[in-house]
Amino acid sequence: MPVDNSALNRRGEPHQQVVKQAIHWLLRLRNNATNSRLRQQCDVWRAEHHEHELAWQRVQSLQAELNSNLRAIPGAQVAFNTLENSAQGLGRRQALKLLSGALLMGSAAWLGKDVVGWQQWTADFATATGERRGFQLPDCSRLELNTASAVDLDYSAQQRLIKLTRGEIVVTCGEGVSFDRPLQVQSRHGLFESVAARFIVRQDADCTRLSVTSGMVAIHSPQTIDGLPTQVQAGQSYLIDRSRIQLAPPPNMDAGAWVDGLIVTRNMRLGDFINEVGRYRPGYLTCAADIANLRLSGVFRFEDTDRLLAILPQTLPVQLRYRTRWWVALERQA
Repeated sequence: MPVDNSALNRRGEPHQQVVKQAIHWLLRLRNNATNSRLRQQCDVWRAEHHEHELAWQRVQSLQAELNSNLRAIPGAQVAFNTLENSAQGLGRRQALKLLSGALLMGSAAWLGKDVVGWQQWTADFATATGERRGFQLPDCSRLELNTASAVDLDYSAQQRLIKLTRGEIVVTCGEGVSFDRPLQVQSRHGLFESVAARFIVRQDADCTRLSVTSGMVAIHSPQTIDGLPTQVQAGQSYLIDRSRIQLAPPPNMDAGAWVDGLIVTRNMRLGDFINEVGRYRPGYLTCAADIANLRLSGVFRFEDTDRLLAILPQTLPVQLRYRTRWWVALERQA
């Protein structure tokens, strides 16, 4: 996987690929506790670069915090050890995902704080809350990840598959490149396939939204009529859930404007707008029920969400209440 050194330098944090290597060393050492040679090899790896040591310390700290939380839950440590022992016979990625499932046994506070970070470490490509990143894939397709998103790649001689495990992506494929197999994107609600197109896939808890900006994309799902794929043309959007596929209503927000750091709205409910802004900032952001149906239109930059929120009282009868930096409520103006 290519390492985005510019992103590393900008954030001052170890790249996710290096953190994966640290997790790999942790798993090997835990499964071979008496192997002194393996311990020496790990020490050499840690000394190779300051980023390696930083990633190692980060993983060790996360592991210690997980164990601490598990000790507070009766029986959870036994379950975790069982998972860990089962992981010994699996491949690295399978083991990482199996062990990361043990996070679900931690406290609610710990889970809410760190599960996204753990998912970032185990995914092939991922972004943190408020982060956007772009990647060139092995087949020259372009992949853009929105805030708090994660994907895994499964490329082989038989398929080109992007597995969306969290969040939202833009895929651009087929520009000047010819393949004998289509590019596929899989969400929990369906499979989307194209040879040449630009399209957006957003996976929410209850449905996936597909928006095609150029070319054509086929939707494969158990809900497709007569088992035939649904063909989606440029300019169309579809909603796919576990029971149906339906043409999406006219949008009140530009689906792909986030690539340019924008939220572009058209007569959008304030409550829906606040939910959208909340995707780009950590903490708790809420909108009072008595103002949720107010409407707004405009172009908003979300790179500084505090500045974005400060604009709202200038155009709407609302006020901001900061309980803490990370707990903000939008209320009716007094």
